[in-house]
Amino acid sequence: MSGVSRTLWKARQASKRRNVLALLCGVMMLSGCATRHAIQLPEMKDWATRSAVLGAVEHFEFSGRVAVSTGDDGFNGKIRWRQQGEAFQATVAGPLGIGTVRIEGDGRAVVHTDKDGARTEMLNAEQDLLDRYGWTIPVSSMRFWALGLPDPTAAAQTELNAEQQLQKLVQRNWTVQISRYRVSSGQSMPNLLSANGAETRVRIVFDKWLFFD
Repeated sequence: MSGVSRTLWKARQASKRRNVLALLCGVMMLSGCATRHAIQLPEMKDWATRSAVLGAVEHFEFSGRVAVSTGDDGFNGKIRWRQQGEAFQATVAGPLGIGTVRIEGDGRAVVHTDKDGARTEMLNAEQDLLDRYGWTIPVSSMRFWALGLPDPTAAAQTELNAEQQLQKLVQRNWTVQISRYRVSSGQSMPNLLSANGAETRVRIVFDKWLFFD
């Protein structure tokens, strides 16, 4: 390896270490959700109010069941997502006997941890998951779609139901449908979400929502 190549390689490695360190700090902040107080959501009578209230939520978590299929392959498992500001931590348990997959991000870097504890920074989380496991989930927009909102960073087509809640969303080459809501934390929240992408179909049943002050 030439001197220039060695210098560039060291710079890239240092950048990766800084990204992982920043991510770990974000994940440590996530643990604070456990000491926060759970709150009830205010009334959301129309789409404008729902968008404003849920769009301002920064600290929340959900857990439920997930089914993912790609071609003739697929799995059923459990999913848990914790969000605090830009930082998130997601676990998908039970896919294809490979144990629990953990994905963490902070708005700058996304890191994947496999069942053996090996950590890898992901440059494109959705594509990297597809390449590694043969399935993916919409990592970059899940924070918003799970709440029943379009991702504000990309163009979207939306359809609302009679209760002024998101029913269908087309965004980032995914078609998202929320076919069932139920009361959680004082208000109607998504209970059944389906997301169909170019190569993957994802179905999530939300069993529990928690929102924090």
